[in-house]
Amino acid sequence: MANGQWYPPEWPDRIRALAAGTLTPVTPRRAATVMLLKDTGTGPAVHMLRRRASMAFAGGAYAYPGGGVDPRDDDHQVRWAGPTRAWWADRLGVDEATAQAIVCAAVRETYEEAGVLLAGETPDSVVGDTTGADWEADRAALVDRDLSFAEFLDRRGLVLRSDLLGAWTRWITPEFEARRYDTWFFVAALPEGQRTRNASTEADHAVWIAPGEAAAGYDTGELLMMPPTIATLRQLTAYESAAQALAAAPARDLTPVLATARLVDGEIVLSWPGHDEFTKHIPTAPTGGASA
Repeated sequence: MANGQWYPPEWPDRIRALAAGTLTPVTPRRAATVMLLKDTGTGPAVHMLRRRASMAFAGGAYAYPGGGVDPRDDDHQVRWAGPTRAWWADRLGVDEATAQAIVCAAVRETYEEAGVLLAGETPDSVVGDTTGADWEADRAALVDRDLSFAEFLDRRGLVLRSDLLGAWTRWITPEFEARRYDTWFFVAALPEGQRTRNASTEADHAVWIAPGEAAAGYDTGELLMMPPTIATLRQLTAYESAAQALAAAPARDLTPVLATARLVDGEIVLSWPGHDEFTKHIPTAPTGGASA
């Protein structure tokens, strides 16, 4: 493997089945993931998790905190600070209820997997240390889905700080993948007084790392990543601070990136529009593997 691109061995067969009409694409599940940043004095670092090797989806790959949208968060009006739900609906390309659920998912997953909560008691405050036993009990209830994020905010009298998030990009899992997600990527800065920890049951390692360093690890094959992860890391290298990255977010294009597979000169060409580095050439006849 020349680099750390995550590439499941079953993809060629699934691509051929899709082309032959024998594979019905799975409807992608809406999801959100957050690139949590903090300043280090030499530029921003991003919080990354390494998914457990036993995970069915992208096992061993480095990723950001994230996960699926909870439909319970789209029909309950949570206390909300920052841009309106209508603004977020326009920005994310969805209706207002779905926009709230996606933003809630971004904030909830960051809390569930990194212990960082983008919410406060007032529209201009953020909670402090969230490592106490009572906080942990609520976090565990969120992870187990015994408690919705809207209920959690209500119980604690908290306001969701949507202004602390910036929508960065949107990727949809290819049609031939068995587990599909329509994922909105956000950026956020680590709030003062809070600290991250690996709170995820899906990860065995957490690290703060400079985007350029992480990208270099991918390039040498040391760090395994999915295309959207390494693509966003490369984009983050242009910014000298977390605030600078957040300021750039509103102008970012959120047109979904969706991989396509086509037949060219006797082989399948797998490509991600606008991201030529991920192009794969796959023999049309089953060989048990793929060529880079």
